[in-house]
Amino acid sequence: MNVVEAIETRRAYRSFGPVEITPELLADLARCAQLAPSCNNNQPWRFVFVHGSDALVAFHPALNSPGNDWAKSASLIVAVFSRKEDDCLIRDREYHLFGDGLATAFLILRATELGLVAHPIAGYSPKKVREILGIPEEYQVITLIIIGKHAADINPVLSPKQIEQETTRPERKPVAEFAFDNRYGVPLASSTIAT
Repeated sequence: MNVVEAIETRRAYRSFGPVEITPELLADLARCAQLAPSCNNNQPWRFVFVHGSDALVAFHPALNSPGNDWAKSASLIVAVFSRKEDDCLIRDREYHLFGDGLATAFLILRATELGLVAHPIAGYSPKKVREILGIPEEYQVITLIIIGKHAADINPVLSPKQIEQETTRPERKPVAEFAFDNRYGVPLASSTIAT
């Protein structure tokens, strides 16, 4: 699978079957995240890989959003966090957030290439994540990546909207709505937009 295929294949599924989490898999995902670009090569990202039934069950209280009950069927949850002091600070721009996003994307694409689903979420308690995982207070928890094998059967805890998103790829905004040609408000010419 090439990068474009991984991008096109990636989906935020919520129905998971179990997958074996090996030390080799964890090292592979971490290595791919490690290769992401960052400001001055500061590599501000930090990850805690949560796996194994006991660790996952102990982590479940951090998933405080009822809409994320499906995440409790994951085989692996990755907490992504950083602090602004570990990356470039240029006036009010905190580059650690950008670096974390890049490293997370690299990890997600590698998981996709390996036939896994890697679904980042925002519905969690940062305080509980820090408490459960022993992450110091000065770190900002950016996201959790829920990882598992996509299951054919729909997870029964999903809402009707989530079921619809599970069975049909959610519509994407037209490229002309977010990509501009030389100046804001001038959409890319349709001949330059891949369909």
